[in-house]
Amino acid sequence: MAIRSTEESAFRISSASVRPEKHADLLEDIRLLWLDLRGLTHDHVKLATLEARRAGNSLASMVAAGVVMAVLLIGVWIGLMTAAVLALIQSNTVGPIEAVLLMAGANLVGALVLFWFIRRKSRYLLFPETVHSLRSKGES
Repeated sequence: MAIRSTEESAFRISSASVRPEKHADLLEDIRLLWLDLRGLTHDHVKLATLEARRAGNSLASMVAAGVVMAVLLIGVWIGLMTAAVLALIQSNTVGPIEAVLLMAGANLVGALVLFWFIRRKSRYLLFPETVHSLRSKGES
């Protein structure tokens, strides 16, 4: 916004055409305010766009790193299961087929427990309390 000096203001007040000059000043102030608002809005939108691009790049990098990490952890898990099967076979506790089946069963039980956990947590993805509160207000 334009800031005027006190001399300029005093001159305008003492002049004979007070009303048209005030009106022109008001329009000029509104125009300057509008330009400032447009510039500020543009800056905010540009900042949001740049941050969204950076967030997208970060998300893509995190997903790629997560996929690589998952592959590495699968390799580690397979190695641990192989070592456990070999240890069972070597201790003559069970035969080779039974040891492999035992490890497969243990993995299946672990997967079922995780499936149950995911199912229980998935109901919160739909914002149940928010939906309930919106329905209650709409029905009232």
